[in-house]
Amino acid sequence: MTTVLFVGAGRHQRRAIERVRELGLRVVAVDRNPVAEADVAETANFTDIDAVVELGRRHAVAGVLTVASERAVPVVAAVAERLGLPSIGTDVAHRMTDKRAMRRALADAGVPQPRFAAVSDLGDARDALAEIGTPAVLKPADSSGQRGLSRVDTESDLDAALDAALDASPVGEALVEELVDGVERNAMLVTRAGEPLVLTLSDRLRPSGDGFGVALAHVYPSSLDDDGVVTAERVAADAVRALGLVDGIAYPQLIVDANGRVVVIEVAARIPGGQMGELVRIATGVDLVEVAVRQALGEDVSDVLVRPRLKQPLAIRFLTSGPGPLPTGVVTRVGGLDAVLSAPGVVQAETYLQPGETVRPARVDGDRRGYVIAIADTPAGALGRADAAAALLEVEVQP
Repeated sequence: MTTVLFVGAGRHQRRAIERVRELGLRVVAVDRNPVAEADVAETANFTDIDAVVELGRRHAVAGVLTVASERAVPVVAAVAERLGLPSIGTDVAHRMTDKRAMRRALADAGVPQPRFAAVSDLGDARDALAEIGTPAVLKPADSSGQRGLSRVDTESDLDAALDAALDASPVGEALVEELVDGVERNAMLVTRAGEPLVLTLSDRLRPSGDGFGVALAHVYPSSLDDDGVVTAERVAADAVRALGLVDGIAYPQLIVDANGRVVVIEVAARIPGGQMGELVRIATGVDLVEVAVRQALGEDVSDVLVRPRLKQPLAIRFLTSGPGPLPTGVVTRVGGLDAVLSAPGVVQAETYLQPGETVRPARVDGDRRGYVIAIADTPAGALGRADAAAALLEVEVQP
């Protein structure tokens, strides 16, 4: 039986691992706390490339992949190269995960993006802010999930924002970027032989103020008009080409301002977290997990596999507090999901809440404690159904 190696195997990889096994493959998963769904669960620090290479050799794996884990992308590329297996390449993986390298590659290709500057100390940050202006964004050069991300409205915000960014950066570097005011749009693409194919373009709804980078909901299809969709999809594809991804899955995050200006915020080379793979599957019928595993094995990805078969409006509402349907405090009881799952239009729901956990206002992706996916005839209808269903989950807390 063909064996594939999953690098990163927590709860966000569980569904993908189950799907790969359904496809008739044996799964070896490596993580500090790997999920039980794998055929073989190896407990290890997956950032130790030598250790992961040895696991790959011992299990005679035919492909290496990750889902949802940004930190695993360069590891997967390096391990696959050393094992002589298909890979996006370590150079591409670096550009797709190091925001400094990403920004420079996009700039060289003329892809529209916010004005930016790489910084490593307070003096650099002050100089960058003076040039870029406020409001600005300060974020780690090499992190994800909104860890270390801050909005900077005045120079007095810089010190704390820089400390947060550098603390979240393994390389001790950060970026100061122009804050572009607009609605975030997320694209999902598959690239084959260097040609990107846009599968979905959706709206990413975020809060204002603290936690401004956290997705509270995804809504498909995007509310952009036809011309806006064409422009956004072109920019997304141009960004993927500029970063050099030949065969893989890409997740460009874009901001479209009130004047229709489209800029690239970031691009990931993986099926992202936040149930975006499920968004593509439910909305279009395209199975990104099958695409990803075929590419990891070096197999042909045919037009049939990536051709959308439908365009189903849907919404993903995340279970958060402040704003969101969950109360803030220490969880004392979590009700079942039966009422949520039986609500009109709901096709999937999950909660990660356990008694004793603390529900906090949404500041980073990790503050999302579950989700509800609903479908309807329109995007607004799907979001209304997801919101109504999310409100049915009974959660009791001690403030």
